[in-house]
Amino acid sequence: MPRTSAVIADDHPLVLRGLVNLLANEPDFDVVAAASDGKSAFQEILSRKPDLAVLDILMPNLSGLDVLRELNRMKLSVKVIFLTAFISEEQNMQATAMGARGILLKESAPEALVECMRAVGKGSFWLPSKRTAETSEQKDDSSRSFFDSFCKLTGREKEISYMVAEGYSNKQIASLLNVSEGTVKIHVHNIFSKLNIFNRTTLAAKIISLKT
Repeated sequence: MPRTSAVIADDHPLVLRGLVNLLANEPDFDVVAAASDGKSAFQEILSRKPDLAVLDILMPNLSGLDVLRELNRMKLSVKVIFLTAFISEEQNMQATAMGARGILLKESAPEALVECMRAVGKGSFWLPSKRTAETSEQKDDSSRSFFDSFCKLTGREKEISYMVAEGYSNKQIASLLNVSEGTVKIHVHNIFSKLNIFNRTTLAAKIISLKT
């Protein structure tokens, strides 16, 4: 049986591990790489040249949409599927316009992803049905507002937000990013202001809620 190669990317470790384990039990798929951020996913796709790439939309360094945009720029033929907790109408339109072959919500049954990947691998599309759109719209206004605001952060602000959510201190973030602690403090202040939140715990909780 011919095997379909795939790169899987999600910054939530449990989700990523679950996806890899799920596909390991399917005889027609070969996960050639698993990445925990958009930049790594893009590099793995360039290196491995898989048939499929299953990406989350909201990832550090590069978003799933950014990865797809770069793949299009380089004219790579990999078929992209977005597996996401939430997708706005604007993002859905962008993904479709840029050639995404599949869009699936994480709350779907695992078997749905396998079916989606098989369909896309054979050249079909698996784009949101009315039911998927309705489910996405059922997210409460607070979650949707935070999601929209988060997407408007700069790339560096998103990167620092993820690091804050993972428990890194300003000093640790400054060391990892090779910037001053004062610069990190300014970024954190701007993040809180743009997202209308007031502490690191709330930021972490909000980001985790978007990934589950």
